[in-house]
Amino acid sequence: MRRLAAAVLLAAGFAAPLPASAASVTDDRPAVVEVRTIGYSVRGRPIRAWRLGEPGKRRMVLISTMHGNEPHTRGILEALRDGRAIRGIDLWVVPTYNPDGLARGTRRNARGVDLNRNFPYRWADLDGSYESGRRPASEPETRAVMAFLEEVDPRRVVSFHQPLLGVDTDTKDPRFARRLARALRLPPTSLDCGGLCHGTMTMWFNHRFRGSALTVEYGSRPSRHRMVVQAPRQVLGVLGAHRTSHD
Repeated sequence: MRRLAAAVLLAAGFAAPLPASAASVTDDRPAVVEVRTIGYSVRGRPIRAWRLGEPGKRRMVLISTMHGNEPHTRGILEALRDGRAIRGIDLWVVPTYNPDGLARGTRRNARGVDLNRNFPYRWADLDGSYESGRRPASEPETRAVMAFLEEVDPRRVVSFHQPLLGVDTDTKDPRFARRLARALRLPPTSLDCGGLCHGTMTMWFNHRFRGSALTVEYGSRPSRHRMVVQAPRQVLGVLGAHRTSHD
């Protein structure tokens, strides 16, 4: 069924086939077992997904920097990628979903679209800071992530943001959300987007897939130590994974 849905996306021009993956086990990144360029931004910057851990285990996806002016949480995903090998989970990380926005320090992509309002579930025509695009899935970044998630079909997706400080418990799996909030030492909360939750990635995923997706919000200026030391360890713990004791 999901393969058929992916084929429909391709036929509609919503996504390109995933490029061939490349082995990326190196001495300086022992956690990495695979890397894919899953697509390109409006300005042609690559969007990369890194596979860590053990293929065949429970599959999870972590995503960061959907908004280019929320750059700090990508430190969590980069620290997971760049550290010792990981066991107990099949983990994909996408540290920089919106590379054009990151380069410009802006929330939206290079066409001025909020990528977290561009997904084809309960999409609405929004303007201003939440500009939702000409149509659902109009942006290449959105189509890249849609195709990637269709292919990978993870059990859980965690999307990291700033600066609202909390873990959204108004989701498909509130029990896991509360466990994640405790592990990350963030308050459990309900993130309603101020009434503008239309076309978000987590809503689309929760509607379409068997797995669950939720949003984690750190504050506006989390410390580097929290991002690259504490949070990666906390994430692995709550996901039931661990680092190897040596490379």
